[in-house]
Amino acid sequence: MNIFEALRQDHQTQRTLIEQLTKTEGDSDGRRELYDKLKTELEAHAGAEERYFYVPLMDHDATQEKARHSVSEHKELDDFLEQLDEYDMGGSQWLQTARELQERLTHHLDEEEHEVFQVAGKVLTDAEKTSLAAEYQDDMDRRR
Repeated sequence: MNIFEALRQDHQTQRTLIEQLTKTEGDSDGRRELYDKLKTELEAHAGAEERYFYVPLMDHDATQEKARHSVSEHKELDDFLEQLDEYDMGGSQWLQTARELQERLTHHLDEEEHEVFQVAGKVLTDAEKTSLAAEYQDDMDRRR
C-alpha cells in the first residue's frame, strides 16, 4: 500500500461518518457515538497526515504551497469541531454546523485527492510512498 491509498481509505471513512452524522436527529446516543468516532478520526488523521504526508511535501518547492494550504484547512476543520463541542447537540445550530463541517470536509478531501495527490505523486519516490504509508498507518493506529 502507498501513502495515497492509505489516505484515501481514511478519507472514505470520514465521508461515511459525516454523512451518517448529518442524518441523525436530536441529542441521541447514535448522534453522540457517530460524532465521537468522527472527531477521533479527524483529529488522528490530521496529526498523522501532517507528519507523514505534509511535512515531507513541504521540502519540495512544487508541493510546499499546497501542503501549507491543506494544513490550514485542518485547523479550519478543528475549529468546526470546537464549535460543535460548545453547542447543544439537540439544537438546530448543532446540525447546521455539522452540515457546514460536512461541506468543508468534503471540499478538503476532494481537493487533496484531485490536486495535492497529483503533484505529490511527482515529487515522492516509490520507496517514500510505501514507507510513508507504513509510518502513517502505524501513527493512525496509535492515535485511534
